[in-house]
Amino acid sequence: MRAELVEQAALVINDPPALINMVSKRVKQFSMGRQPLVERRPGYREADWALLEIIQGKIKKADLEEEAP
Repeated sequence: MRAELVEQAALVINDPPALINMVSKRVKQFSMGRQPLVERRPGYREADWALLEIIQGKIKKADLEEEAP
């Protein structure tokens, strides 16, 4: 994960455990075939995509909680 993205996402989700949980859930979705809601950038990985989605407001905590079993 890129440190600058973590810092920016922390301004949106100011609860570190919640931020980590969101990124983890989103990365799992990517591994299951979901497509990122942001443009893929060279050198960026799944966790970076998840952070960008959070920063850009594409996903919110409630979005990922709805999918919990």
